[in-house]
Amino acid sequence: MQKAKPLQPGDTVGISAPSGCVQREDLLRGISEIRSLGYQVRYDDSLFSRHRYFAGSHRQRAESLTDLFTDPGVKAIFCARGGYGCQYLLELLDPETLQAHPKIFLGYSDVTVLLQFLENQCGLVCFHGPMVAKEFAQGEPYYVRDNLLHCLTGSRPVQRLHSPDSLTLQAGTARGRLTGGCLSLLVASLGTPYEMQSRDRILFLEDINAKPYQVDRMLMQLKLAGKLEGVRGFVFGEMFGCGRAGQAPDMPEIVLSLLQEFQVPILYGLHSGHTSTGCLTLPFGVEVRLDAGQRWLQVEEVAVDAG
Repeated sequence: MQKAKPLQPGDTVGISAPSGCVQREDLLRGISEIRSLGYQVRYDDSLFSRHRYFAGSHRQRAESLTDLFTDPGVKAIFCARGGYGCQYLLELLDPETLQAHPKIFLGYSDVTVLLQFLENQCGLVCFHGPMVAKEFAQGEPYYVRDNLLHCLTGSRPVQRLHSPDSLTLQAGTARGRLTGGCLSLLVASLGTPYEMQSRDRILFLEDINAKPYQVDRMLMQLKLAGKLEGVRGFVFGEMFGCGRAGQAPDMPEIVLSLLQEFQVPILYGLHSGHTSTGCLTLPFGVEVRLDAGQRWLQVEEVAVDAG
């Protein structure tokens, strides 16, 4: 896996809007927060374009993202928000161009599509974490600043991540490359050239406002597609808003009923992606160690090229 150069004080962060329409006020608040971290920010008014429910036409968004990757003055790319639309970019992006210009790339939700593309088609380490018009705009404690900076600057070779309300669903330890993202987007990729690669991985899954039976159905679809075979361990996000619906079983019970047969560690409730607070940054494509019994995920290698 190819790694980008670490962020240094004063480096420029470029803002991408690959999915839904962006609210100017939210974006500007997020930009202010990024500047408070010691970075310059590059963006232009094309971020506020509208085409149906997208932040501009598909070609415009793809070209803008490619320009950020190829611009030598931009050291990292942070996504403005999720929504819907990243799937339209996949056939418009050139993997060889992106491979030749590795950059830190950060986002979640619909951006899961691009994280998987960068990891699998381009061989690039990328980052599942806060977005500009959401968590950065809200400021701490909606994202974990220390964790973010350690991931993007390479200042700590090992990070142990945990959330105070996480649950052990199946104890045990495992090690492997971390991958995953938003469950509904991973399921939507099945049967395409861009579907996730999960064998021998630690698989992180999260979502928002899905009903219990919908989560059950999506996990079953992954199972029937063979995507759960060979997974070394599972880590679930907070599953924000995915609680009980009437007399339905709670979410941990649903998860365990589907996954316990794989006899691997299962940790539930690590805050990354859609969260109520404390959004963690997770590097995809690097080695991690999971201890579900002790309720932590440890990043075993620096996620940027600090050498």
